[in-house]
Amino acid sequence: MRKYPIGLQSFRKIREGGYLYVDKTEIIHQLVTTGEYYFLSRPRRFGKSLLVDTIEELFSGSKELFEGLWIYDQWDWTNTNPVFKLRLSKIPYQKLGLYDALFKELDNIAAPLGIDLIETDLKSKFWELIEKGAKIGKVVILIDEYDKALIDYLDNPDMIAENRSVFKQFYSVLKDADQFIRLLLLTGVSRFSKVSLFSDLNNLRDITLNGQFDDLVGITQQELETNFSQEITEMQQQDAQILEKIRDRYNGYTWGRSKKVYNPFSLLNFMADREFNNYWFESGTPSFFYEAIQRNPAMKFPSGPVLAGPEALIDLLGQYTVYEGQDKINPLTLMFQTGYLTIKDYNAAASLYTLDFPNEEVRESMRVYLLSAYSFAPIDTVRPNVFMIGEALRTGDVSQVLKLLDTLFVNIPSSLWIGAKEQFYHAIIQNTFGLLNIMMESEKSYAGTRPDITVFTPTHIYVFEFKLDKTASEALNQILDKNYFRPFQADDRKKIAIGINFSSEKKAISEYEVKELDF
Repeated sequence: MRKYPIGLQSFRKIREGGYLYVDKTEIIHQLVTTGEYYFLSRPRRFGKSLLVDTIEELFSGSKELFEGLWIYDQWDWTNTNPVFKLRLSKIPYQKLGLYDALFKELDNIAAPLGIDLIETDLKSKFWELIEKGAKIGKVVILIDEYDKALIDYLDNPDMIAENRSVFKQFYSVLKDADQFIRLLLLTGVSRFSKVSLFSDLNNLRDITLNGQFDDLVGITQQELETNFSQEITEMQQQDAQILEKIRDRYNGYTWGRSKKVYNPFSLLNFMADREFNNYWFESGTPSFFYEAIQRNPAMKFPSGPVLAGPEALIDLLGQYTVYEGQDKINPLTLMFQTGYLTIKDYNAAASLYTLDFPNEEVRESMRVYLLSAYSFAPIDTVRPNVFMIGEALRTGDVSQVLKLLDTLFVNIPSSLWIGAKEQFYHAIIQNTFGLLNIMMESEKSYAGTRPDITVFTPTHIYVFEFKLDKTASEALNQILDKNYFRPFQADDRKKIAIGINFSSEKKAISEYEVKELDF
């Protein structure tokens, strides 16, 4: 049984411990030899910290760790550089404050290099470290999780403003230090525009959406088939379609649109367990969904493909001088930067991105959490309820389907329901049917028709039309008048039209009409 580096961020520990390492040294070589100032944003658990650690070992001259890798014969191991690695999550900014924590950490970086710092303010001290370090050799500055001291305080605009001011002062030192710097790399989960954080770093290259470095972190299909050929061969003996199933479940992340990559955390866990679980999603529950909906129930979280302009992808806090709180954050921006949405297409003429869930792991998990959040139902009850709806649809028990749908609305607090009933109503319906383990098409056009929900089972085709505070007859007549079943006339399955009216006052289905069609 091979050793998988699940959760490991130390390149040295992986190499010396005999863990599997997917060789990224060729693209790392391309990165460090074709530029000097980089910024990279990727979701959590995607290998950013391992990338930073690998670069640190490379410039420190740890030749023995790279034996057998692509870069081993391509690197000048006689030339080393002083490396300043700053991992924001490891400094006590919450206890000391960001300014004092950074001030103290500069001493910790300087000490192993034999550098004595005497300056008494943060900006001067950082400059002193760079200037004195450059006497040893051009410095390599690696700042990992640079945004930690910002995203931890999204609920505190005053603290955001304070820490952003500290960061702008801190990073401004780099503007005039070009002659001392061999490489600068900042990594994090979130993107903040140069206007809000890096206004002085005009030479900083943001490679987040750059196709050239799409696979700098993450695992490509080729890397999967090369590095896990033994595991794939073993699993194919039991399931000939296993490779396609792995791809559908865990692949699909792309930022520059040139390559799709797997989430390493999910893939490594799957290889270790040989079970299709939602590893990455469940490693960090997106509690902001619950909190955001409770604060602002009208906030819209997408449950499928959505269009977004480049402005929605650039800056988590918005390109404004003053941050006004979490409710001002665009949900698309938040979901994209945290990895719940990825780029599926780009219309250059219109400057529009199509965003969607990257794979089945995220799509399924998001629908569970959104359904739980909007219905205020315990997370562990969501799947059983949806499963029972699916079973009722398979057996043709329409009355049971409607009873189960009704139960999804009973826990919503009336105070929230009054202000955003349509948002709750549509989110619950869409995510419920989206979770069904049968083919579901929501608001998809068929030969000019556009029903609310179309559900296919082995024996039935259901078309649902929902109305809010109208009549079931109106909903059913819309199905019939617009001939929503026309694309399926040649299909032998039973065709069931269901018109449903939902009462916002009762917070329940008030009436429904069902008609079986015979073509």
